[in-house]
Amino acid sequence: MSVEDGTYHALLARHDAMRLRRRLLSPGSGPDGGTGTRPPAGGPYDGAADQRTIMRHLDLVAPFDELITHLYRALFARHPSLRSLFPASMEFQQAHLARAFWYLLEHLDQPERIVETFTQLGRDHRKLGVRPAQYAAFETALCEALRVRAGEHWSEELQQAWVRMLRFGVTAMVRGADAALREPPCWRATVTGRRLYGPDLAVLRVRPHEPFRYRAGQYAALESARLPHTWRPYYLAGRPGGDGELEFHVRRTGPGGVSEALVRHTAIGDEVRIGPPKGNLTLGEEPRDELRLVAWDTGWAAMKALLQEVDGRVRPAFEHRTHRTHRVRLFLGVEAPAEVYDAEYLTGFERSRPWLTVVPVTGGGPGESPYDGLAREVIRGGPPTTGRTLVAGPPAMVRTVTAALVHAGVPAERVHHDPLPSGTLRVRPDDRGWAHE
Repeated sequence: MSVEDGTYHALLARHDAMRLRRRLLSPGSGPDGGTGTRPPAGGPYDGAADQRTIMRHLDLVAPFDELITHLYRALFARHPSLRSLFPASMEFQQAHLARAFWYLLEHLDQPERIVETFTQLGRDHRKLGVRPAQYAAFETALCEALRVRAGEHWSEELQQAWVRMLRFGVTAMVRGADAALREPPCWRATVTGRRLYGPDLAVLRVRPHEPFRYRAGQYAALESARLPHTWRPYYLAGRPGGDGELEFHVRRTGPGGVSEALVRHTAIGDEVRIGPPKGNLTLGEEPRDELRLVAWDTGWAAMKALLQEVDGRVRPAFEHRTHRTHRVRLFLGVEAPAEVYDAEYLTGFERSRPWLTVVPVTGGGPGESPYDGLAREVIRGGPPTTGRTLVAGPPAMVRTVTAALVHAGVPAERVHHDPLPSGTLRVRPDDRGWAHE
């Protein structure tokens, strides 16, 4: 695409965003321009009321996988061209949408959390080629799917509650996409390094074709040229601002997916695409007292970046003799010794940093989850009385460690991790983690 084409499409996307925003915020406009399903502009959205309505009638449209199947069938029947925006297999996309619906349902009484999450989601969805006006087509398809699932029990009240919920999330997504128009929707990058640790784990180094700015501890989605429109998130494993290259740790989790394409079929010189950086697993102000980092397997990538960030802050303080007493403890868990990787780097890093203590953890006790062993090590000797704990790894591990810390008396606000798949109202178990498919 030429620079002129890129400018044109950016202006077109901005126009679409402005037009849809006016429609979303105007009273009296339904999905097809009919009956209003949103309160007047400026009026508060009573998400808790819609939450009660939807949950009261949830059995009419559940299970979500069937509702979503009808939704996409209606969407592609009305707009066949939209099918090209999605991967060949819709399974992951349908599960992703189900989690988004559950997240909305669980947090309708906490609108600020929805705004924060869906603003980022709108920014991220630009890499898929989604234009703001296409959200209206999605809304119409949702209404059709609700009618099919609810059948004779369908009601205007139920549909309006669903549409208001969807529009609340979409409004945040449109604003997030519009605010990010000055940055690329995604970054092309060339693979410059590939190191295998066994048959199922690769450390990839890539060089973006344009500057890619992120914070230590964040993650980004990758797309392989072998699987267009299919993206999976992986942590960035280096401190920002180095030589311009990025490092990703990829564990192969199954056949035919993005992780297999990256681990087994990606070579130096190949091209990948990178989505915008995301995540809240970052350092705040100058760390004081004790900082605890807890990782499982490729969650180490996030901790590697954070350790480099801490080192960059601590080293000048040592040189100027202004360093305050500070300790960092890294708890690094794997299921079996054979899965330990990048050990040479970590050993050398720890040896020259007196402020760092590494606690390796392998597996768990008989009849228990391996994550239980990691949780025991984290709280061994009593819970931390000061400082923060940052946790990265599969959702089941994050839940186990977080629960152990809170049960031991650590305030929940001092335990940080990236958002997890919905827990209470989850569609199906999914413990594959941020760095996995």
